[in-house]
Amino acid sequence: MVAHDSLREPRSDAARNHQALVRAATAALHREGPRVPMATIAADAGVGIGTLYRHFPTREDLLGYLTHTSFEQVLANARAAADDGTTGAEALRQFIEAAISQRNELVLPLHGGPSPTWDRTRLLREEVHGIIQQIIDRGRTDGTITRDVTPQDVVTFGALLAQPRRSGPAWDATCRRLLGTYLAGLSSPR
Repeated sequence: MVAHDSLREPRSDAARNHQALVRAATAALHREGPRVPMATIAADAGVGIGTLYRHFPTREDLLGYLTHTSFEQVLANARAAADDGTTGAEALRQFIEAAISQRNELVLPLHGGPSPTWDRTRLLREEVHGIIQQIIDRGRTDGTITRDVTPQDVVTFGALLAQPRRSGPAWDATCRRLLGTYLAGLSSPR
């Protein structure tokens, strides 16, 4: 278990260091992959290696934390899309657009991050898939999704569009155009 899970509030400098480490580790993972040296992450965060290890005693703790918090964000995105009360296809659009806008903040297996190792993270992933299935079912009922599609299909397509990279208006427009084409294909006749 990582040090940040204690019951008392961390000191303000510890909280700043934690945030800096998370940002630096996320960027370094996207840049160099999961075997990025821990010293590189510490240097990128502007802290010593000892500070990194106080927050994340092992590489597995760090990767597990990044993956878990990313799945928490994806779950929040899925819930927000499902609760919006729109059509199934529009809810899928909202879910995937959230991932596109957060592409550089997420450390997920389909983005080159590690597979979840914590049981609680795997449960989050299952919950995301369950909500996406509810959205698909809504789309089948309202007629906006007539093609066979699974939650894994939706997540995989969303991950392809939300690959970590430098954002730009042209790339974002391309992603949204591809998303529109995908959603239109889900409602086209068989």
